[in-house]
Formats: sequence, C-alpha cells, structure tokens
Amino acid sequence: MKRVLQRPPVGVARTAVLIAAARAQEQSRLHPLFDDPLAAGLVQAAGSANDLNGVRTLAGDHFVLRTRYFDDVLLGASRPQVVVMAAGLDTRAFRLQWPPGTRLFELDLPELVEFKEDALHDLGARPACERVVVSCDLRDDWPTALIRAGFDPNRPTAWLLEGLFMFLPPDAGERLLYWVSALSARDSTLALEHVNRAFRELPQMRAVHQRFGAMDARWQSDVEDPVGWLDAHGWDAELTHQVDLAAQHERAVPAITDPRKVGDARIWLASAVRTT
Repeated sequence: MKRVLQRPPVGVARTAVLIAAARAQEQSRLHPLFDDPLAAGLVQAAGSANDLNGVRTLAGDHFVLRTRYFDDVLLGASRPQVVVMAAGLDTRAFRLQWPPGTRLFELDLPELVEFKEDALHDLGARPACERVVVSCDLRDDWPTALIRAGFDPNRPTAWLLEGLFMFLPPDAGERLLYWVSALSARDSTLALEHVNRAFRELPQMRAVHQRFGAMDARWQSDVEDPVGWLDAHGWDAELTHQVDLAAQHERAVPAITDPRKVGDARIWLASAVRTT
C-alpha cells in the first residue's frame, strides 16, 4: 500500500522536476547517454513537469549533456565521500556504479527531501552505495548538519553543485564556495555549473527568467572567470564546453550553448581539484 506523498515540489524546488523530466525523456532514445530508471516515476509523483515544458524545450539537450558530464567527473574522481548539494530529484546514488565503500550525502530542503523519500519508497528504489540524506537549507548552517550526519572533512570528497550557483545571490554563492572549500581535504574534487552575464541577458532566456521569477526561482548571479574564481578558493579548475561534449557523445550542440547562435554567452561546466 502506498504512503501518502508529501506535497509535490513548489518554488525553486520545482526546477528539480524539470531536470528529472529531461533525464526521463532521454531514456526513450535508442542510445541514451545514461540510465535513469527512476526519473519517470519521480516526475509522475510530482505531477509532471508540463508547466515547464518551454524551459525543457530550450535547454533539455543541455541538461542531458550536463548530466553525463557530471556523472563522468564524479565516477572518475573516485573519492570515498560524495556530496550532492541541492540534490533535488537526483538519483546518482541509485543509478551509478560507485566504488565499494562510497558514502554519498544528499543535501536539500526538508520539504523536498520528504517528498523524494516517499516517492523513492513507493518506487522500491535501492541505493548502489551508502546514502545519507541531510535535510537543511543552504542559507543556514548546513556544514554543521553535514558533519553531524557523518561527513569527515579530513577525507577527500567529490562535491557536485549542479544548477545551483545562478539561483544564489553573489554573497550567498561566495559563502557556499567558502564552506565547501573549508570542508575539503587536499585532493578533493569539485564539479559545478555557472553562467556568465551574457548568458543571463540572452533574449532567448527572457521567457525562462519570467517563468522562474513566477516560481520565486530567479537567477541572481553570474561569473566571468570561473577558473580564476575557483583558483582564489584553492582549486585547480578546468572548463569543458558543450561543443566538445556534444562531439564526444555524437550529439548535436544544444542551441542554447552553440557559440554560432549565442555568441559569447556561456554556461560554464567546471571540474576542479583541491590544491591547498
């Protein structure tokens, strides 16, 4: 017998359904870039993502390439601890082949965590590693909550911050990166996404901003030099462009990231190693 689910995600948490829907749609392809058998069930539990179809049409191909990029970075890092910040409806704890002994922490808002845990229970999901869920608000004292959940700052960690920084005010983004860096032992890794100002100001993005604004999920920040930004926090970073990702996986370049169509506008995909 199914339990009564918590209220489906609303506000900024609604963007988690948008990403899950893009991952679910990828499963219908002949050669999907990743397997995510839980995505469709999570979207169905959330009441579909039809209210965000316009955003998915514009950026869905980017979400798919981004997912595969971060999958490869995390598995390639092979760190004993993994932390997924603002995890949303992420299912990497269930669908990736983690090395033995991996402990994966998922952090997100309490109401989204409750909804997701109920939905995963009804889907009969079983994690492929030790999974620890931490209910917290990233605007509050999340480092203490993470450590109390068993996180060890003396062990190398792989951090994932996917689709997060642009939603934070600049000071909140700096504070988040400061604490991620402070909790990272040498040889920890970091994978993140951000955008530059030109991307935020793209005419193609106006409808997206209006839709997100109505959900209280406005984009509030950008960065022009992500490598220098991360270097200042003690990380040795490199960028991967969606043009190269598309070529690697024999896919078309997503229009929203194609320099021939968006000029200097960039969605930054970065991976980094902790050097200090």
